[in-house]
Amino acid sequence: MSFTLSLIFLFAIILGVFFSLLRMLLGPTSSDRAVAVDTITTTVVALLVLLALFFKRYTYLDISLVYSLLAFIGLVAIARFMERGI
Repeated sequence: MSFTLSLIFLFAIILGVFFSLLRMLLGPTSSDRAVAVDTITTTVVALLVLLALFFKRYTYLDISLVYSLLAFIGLVAIARFMERGI
């Protein structure tokens, strides 16, 4: 993968995290904030995959898989909390 293409992908990921962080901080409802956190975790997984391809360290792929599973479980817990008000 070329260095220029990696920089373009990195810039797109950083821009996505920035806008999601902005939505998380300014979101009028808690569901907006939960979706923003989910979007941030998705973009971080994309960043880990990009790092795995760039550095040729495929351990980052395993880490991104575990991170995405934990993020999904956390988001389900948040959704159940918001639905039932535990």
